[in-house]
Amino acid sequence: MNEAIFIIIFAFLLGGIPSGLLIARRYGIDIRTVGSCNTGATNVTRCVGKGPGIFCFVCDFLKGAIPVFVAMKFSPLAWVAIAAFAAAVAGHMFPVYLNFKGGKGVATAAGGAFAIAPLPLLAALLIWYVVFRISRYVSLASIIAAVALPLGALGLRIFCNPVSAPFYLRVQTVTVIAFAVIGALAVYRHRSNIVRLLNGTESRFEKKGKTEEKAQ
Repeated sequence: MNEAIFIIIFAFLLGGIPSGLLIARRYGIDIRTVGSCNTGATNVTRCVGKGPGIFCFVCDFLKGAIPVFVAMKFSPLAWVAIAAFAAAVAGHMFPVYLNFKGGKGVATAAGGAFAIAPLPLLAALLIWYVVFRISRYVSLASIIAAVALPLGALGLRIFCNPVSAPFYLRVQTVTVIAFAVIGALAVYRHRSNIVRLLNGTESRFEKKGKTEEKAQ
């Protein structure tokens, strides 16, 4: 039990590291005061550049993946990996280093989901890409992907036996529930974006220096 508690605390603290803030600061920019004022990869891309934005996404992705892999390696209990996944996302959304004011957890959730169930995550990322390319709304793509992730996991859980199926097709019921909870939280964190989408006032993704929604 002590091992599980340590892993969960580690996941929360790692998830809370403000990658976007630290990366932007290297360029003399306080990412909290420009663009959408969000510390996620989208705002970094817009206000700092494509390279730093990609690096920010990778860092946030790893913040979700690493704790889950650690949990899988050091604990035989499946729920510990799920708890590490949830703690990393919560840490990103509510970082102790920034007075619990963080991002929307999309990239960090993607990293954790990839470590737990890669196939549903890859499907959700593909859906995100298609929606974004068509609409140019990062928020809309993120919301739809957040819904698609648990649905994809549920499909695998129904049609693939978690005992006899290959490891990449194994999805436990607790994983489906965790994905559903994290997905619902991600949608909730995008509630202001949803209002703007419905009102037709949401901004499409623009290049550096232009305004854009709080999507990450």
